[in-house]
Amino acid sequence: MFFVLFVLLRLLGKRELTQVTPFELVLLIVMGDLIQQGVTHNDFSLTGAVLAIGTIGFWALALSWITYLSPRAEKWLEGVPRVLVRSGELIDANMRRDRITRAELETEMRMAGIAHIADVDWAILEPHGKISFIGKEEGKDAKQQDDEKST
Repeated sequence: MFFVLFVLLRLLGKRELTQVTPFELVLLIVMGDLIQQGVTHNDFSLTGAVLAIGTIGFWALALSWITYLSPRAEKWLEGVPRVLVRSGELIDANMRRDRITRAELETEMRMAGIAHIADVDWAILEPHGKISFIGKEEGKDAKQQDDEKST
């Protein structure tokens, strides 16, 4: 089981723990359960555990390659970023669609060092679930730098 798991993880690629998608996290938990069953012989079949892990690993790898090769598939399988705040104003329809309350958004803002919604130029819910914030002053500076580089 060690060698099967070693080969499978090498094939699936490297990711930092913070970059693991919710699907990959569930995949790792399910694989752990399947390995435990094969190692402790609860199902009396090492071959069954290897086959189950191999099947799950194959589909994870196949979907990973499909999303890498096709932007359309990536959009469908992994999702798209969604704007929650634009120019200091909440976008209620997007907040409702993703079931994010104002209190949750404000908690994330405080963790990012932002005190008021009015200080946020953009708040974007990324496909992996993290909220990215761009402050009003930050956005202006970045735009000015882009304008200077283009001249």
